Amino acid sequence: MRGSRLNTWIALLRGVNVVGSRRLLMKDLAALLTRAGFGAVRTYIASGNVVFESAAGDARALEGRIARLILEQAQFETRVMVLSCEELANAVRGNPFAQADDDHKSLHLFFLSEPPRSPDLEALKRLRSGGDAFALSGGVFYLYTPQGFPESALHDKVERFLGVAATARNWRTARRLLLMSAEAAAAPAKAPGRKLRRRAAPLSRAARASGPSAARSGARDRRR
Repeated sequence: MRGSRLNTWIALLRGVNVVGSRRLLMKDLAALLTRAGFGAVRTYIASGNVVFESAAGDARALEGRIARLILEQAQFETRVMVLSCEELANAVRGNPFAQADDDHKSLHLFFLSEPPRSPDLEALKRLRSGGDAFALSGGVFYLYTPQGFPESALHDKVERFLGVAATARNWRTARRLLLMSAEAAAAPAKAPGRKLRRRAAPLSRAARASGPSAARSGARDRRR
């Protein structure tokens, strides 16, 4: 893909490594995607979060390709949701629950397969308890559960009442993935599967004349 522009993407896998089912080590996932030609592959924790680069395909095409690779390698199907850096940044920036900074587990961002056409928000409101609150903004559903995510009656009803598929990440994970994607986008471009080799600075005439040991010393000095 020489000459093609590499875009940074974030892939969110749903339901991997949950209570011992659908096991997929992140190092194996990273190796799988690297072999398939994706660049600068980095994973974050075991729940299936990947930052990578690709010059080919849009989000939907990448979702299908990654899902097929996982099926071939791990022998199970999983939903994959791919976000652009801008989509993830907008989701983090749009968080209406600033109090989640005090407890990152109290806020979960549900990334939706598409904006819901007829969400039943009234049904979700009736399930609220213990200070639960939520907000829907385009393709992201924010669920704030100060008494704990598993204890909330809403956490497993979101897809049903929104009518679309979703995968959730807590506030810390969302921010961490945003940082990783920003770092990847700012890094020098690399060809997928190849390490970037840095060319050494030319040695001075004095260093060349002083022999190999002095030449190595001169090179180190210029790299400081």
